Amino acid sequence: MAQQKIDIRNRKAYHDYEIIEKFTAGMSLMGSEIKSIRQGKASLADAYCKFIGDELFVLMRIAEYEQGGAFGHEPDRKRKLLLRKRELKRLKKKVQEKGLTIIPLRLFINNRGLAKLEIALVRGKKLHDKREDIKRRDQKREMDRERKYSGFKF
Repeated sequence: MAQQKIDIRNRKAYHDYEIIEKFTAGMSLMGSEIKSIRQGKASLADAYCKFIGDELFVLMRIAEYEQGGAFGHEPDRKRKLLLRKRELKRLKKKVQEKGLTIIPLRLFINNRGLAKLEIALVRGKKLHDKREDIKRRDQKREMDRERKYSGFKF
């Protein structure tokens, strides 16, 4: 039986935030949580990361595992992120700066079968920045369309 590829993305993050730096972190999970992730039942829509003491936690929704029974997990619990100590110190220092936060971008299962979370240090975009991004994307699309049809004679 071939393992299906799990790649859950936070699409809204690229629209709402300016990404400064990315990290890949391991996660401390219960058995029913990893089984639920393998079924693709996790959501990064309203997920965020926060420091509690010197440790970084992610608050995200992982739906309950159907066959979990009495040994299931709480869907919205805090899950510890596993990063190197120097990365944690650097992130904590940056988050204390004005306007920076940490959000999850992508949840995936690596080659060894471990759940990994790609997180990013981000700054919120202003409305005019979002408009400029949309305008730039539309211009690129229009230029690509022109380039595609420039060789044809009508």
